[in-house]
Amino acid sequence: MSGRDRPDRKVDEVRRMLEVPRPQVPADLALRSAERGARLLRRHRAARRVAMCLMCAAVVAFVVWAGVTRPWEVPPAGTTPPLEGW
Repeated sequence: MSGRDRPDRKVDEVRRMLEVPRPQVPADLALRSAERGARLLRRHRAARRVAMCLMCAAVVAFVVWAGVTRPWEVPPAGTTPPLEGW
């Protein structure tokens, strides 16, 4: 059985269901759909919270690094200039 046979079978099954005057649907379809939607919503919210926490941690890490290394200041010279005229 190839991967192409499977969708054709599903299409035929749906067409057969739609040929009857009122297609039979499972009684708990709405309940299962609501549960699945709630589960997906919880996953998306959790993923968003994790992403926000990671972004906040990255900002805090950057602020701490910038406060310690002070990249905006000119680094001290490696050698001292010669003293002349003493």
